[in-house]
Amino acid sequence: MTRFVTKAAVAALVALPALAPAASAQTPAGQAVDEKTGPVSFANVASVRLGGDPQHGGALITETQRSPLTPGQSQLGTDRVAVPKNDGERTTFGPNYQIDLGKYGDGSASPYPAGIASRDHQVIAALQTTHVPTAVAETNYALRDNGRKKPKALDNTMLVLEGARSSVDCSGPGKVTGATTAARVWVRGADDALKQVAMPASGTLTVTGLKMGAPTDVPQTDAGKTTSDVVVSRVSAFDQLIKQDGWRSGDVTAQAGWRVEITTHAHDSKNTKLSDVQTTMVLGGVSCSIPKNFVAAAGNGSGTGSTNTVQQPSVPTEVPAGYAGAAAPSSDLRLPLGFGLLGGGLLFGAVAIVLGRRRAARVVRSRGE
Repeated sequence: MTRFVTKAAVAALVALPALAPAASAQTPAGQAVDEKTGPVSFANVASVRLGGDPQHGGALITETQRSPLTPGQSQLGTDRVAVPKNDGERTTFGPNYQIDLGKYGDGSASPYPAGIASRDHQVIAALQTTHVPTAVAETNYALRDNGRKKPKALDNTMLVLEGARSSVDCSGPGKVTGATTAARVWVRGADDALKQVAMPASGTLTVTGLKMGAPTDVPQTDAGKTTSDVVVSRVSAFDQLIKQDGWRSGDVTAQAGWRVEITTHAHDSKNTKLSDVQTTMVLGGVSCSIPKNFVAAAGNGSGTGSTNTVQQPSVPTEVPAGYAGAAAPSSDLRLPLGFGLLGGGLLFGAVAIVLGRRRAARVVRSRGE
């Protein structure tokens, strides 16, 4: 038997302005690259997919930066300090989870461990003077479960990625790179203390039995008997990104980012398992793509996330935040390239009901891939 908890979607289609005319893969410096097939990069600070079933789940995708068609950059504004940002995004995401993006007020409001300073994020998609596309997403991330209802922000923090950085550089068909790093990783463990843990250089970090609920409330759930399993890994394939249809790949593509998968095991007051709720997040998702015959133009601007661009973009290069539909696959062409996305959302609640026992919290590190 399967049980679903949903909320109605609110739709609003936003059309982006037409972009510059097409050009060849080997475009001379100063000319616009081809909008549909030319070199391009994308950068996103944080996005979420709700539910494990693509047909019934949903996705909240924050503003996505796209590199301009001429050398320049598109950077996320500093007013984005958290996900959700407003009531509309909260309706989509649910009342419990919050992703903090580095900036906070006074120290008493900090969701981060002591010593982690407030900072602005750096989320940039750029086209270098050589027409090499690059992207970078860098900040501190904190994932809160406000359903715990602790008085201090830090006491609701379940996961912290300190100094998280994702970057890509597509200098040529044989020279594409992607990197995903973090200075330190913190997880709230079995003793309910937020502690630093070692993130494997490759592979995954798995933590089971966290005292953590779901992003939305599941009926009849007893918070004291509900736990979650968290898997943290690096994005290794383009399809692992959570993205709008306008976020495209190319003949040659590199990607990077942090992927967080949460399975919440909802239990009632009798400790009977009610359901599993799936939530997937991509923090700092970036990609760059080039045609197979791409040759960099002459110029002196290069490097991952470089800001040495000769001019700012002359056309809008940000896809607005909103709801991307019922977890539509990347091949879904309901929203043509050059359009925005549907606003509002669906909340995916409880899924397949299976009986099980509560597992004690433990940390499992996989072997390197």
